[in-house]
Amino acid sequence: LVIMASAAALGRLEPAAAVFLLCDVQERFRDVIDRMPQVITTAKLMLQGAEIFEIPLLITEQYPKALGHTVSELDVSKAKVFEKTKFSMCTDEFLTYLQDLNRKVVVLFGVETHVCVQQTALDLLEKGFQVHILADGVSSQRPMDREVALDRLRQAGCFVTTAESALFELLRSKDAPQFKPVSGAVKAFADSLRSLAAPAAGGYVAAAPTAAP
Repeated sequence: LVIMASAAALGRLEPAAAVFLLCDVQERFRDVIDRMPQVITTAKLMLQGAEIFEIPLLITEQYPKALGHTVSELDVSKAKVFEKTKFSMCTDEFLTYLQDLNRKVVVLFGVETHVCVQQTALDLLEKGFQVHILADGVSSQRPMDREVALDRLRQAGCFVTTAESALFELLRSKDAPQFKPVSGAVKAFADSLRSLAAPAAGGYVAAAPTAAP
């Protein structure tokens, strides 16, 4: 007996079914979130990916009057931006817009992993969405909060992946028409990450006032 897993069970990504969600990557968080330059760099790559694959991009901003808008490095002009005060992205307005897209797979990235990202993911799982979390695109003020949240999200049924993995799964083949722009974006992404690497530890620099390139 051969049992074949469904695409949904495997968490396969298809451009026609996906939506990208950017959660609260705002100016006020720039200096307090661990790995914030990496989060911004990853978000920039995913915004490029959304344009290349023509995937809808939804962005939230938590109480922007006090916390500022999305960081200046990210061009949100082609995205749908929602303001919110609840922690989850899933306001009534957001959910209405998302459900009208008739896409059931979300790729989620932003801050903070253990609060807004986690609550968004759980809300969407509860509503029947397939949720992918970008491990290199989420963070918190404290690394332990991020790691525990990622564990909980795995337990809850999210697929934890990386930006590059998600984009190449959407691509599937070097013969795809998007191969050249995706490859160029990923190469620039890798170069940016190398520039962020801490010389001594080889890790990523924690939040700093200067923006990622």
